[in-house]
Amino acid sequence: MAWKSFTEIEAWQSARKLNRLFWENCGPSGFGRDFALFDQLNRSLGSIMDNIAEGFDGGSNKEFAKFLTYSQRSCSEAISQLHRAEDRQHLNSDLASEWRSHLDEIHRIIGGIIRHLRS
Repeated sequence: MAWKSFTEIEAWQSARKLNRLFWENCGPSGFGRDFALFDQLNRSLGSIMDNIAEGFDGGSNKEFAKFLTYSQRSCSEAISQLHRAEDRQHLNSDLASEWRSHLDEIHRIIGGIIRHLRS
């Protein structure tokens, strides 16, 4: 795991892809009048990427691992928010389920990096 840039990290790349899919499918109009949920989900998805980037430049494995745990927490938040978006019928079940699966995978990848950094 000798990355030169955070953009080489698979979890960051996957989070970026999911951010793009979210924006392409939900767009700037959000979830109609439910802007608060749209904004929360948009911020959680962005936070996954941003914390990977911030931690990468943290100067130590300990600092990087700390920020990666923040990314994992953002994955969990986004999964919960996707359930709410589905329940409120902003997203169909298939799309929400697909995105939750992507988030589960990102969470798993980040967990592997954390374990490696702490070993």
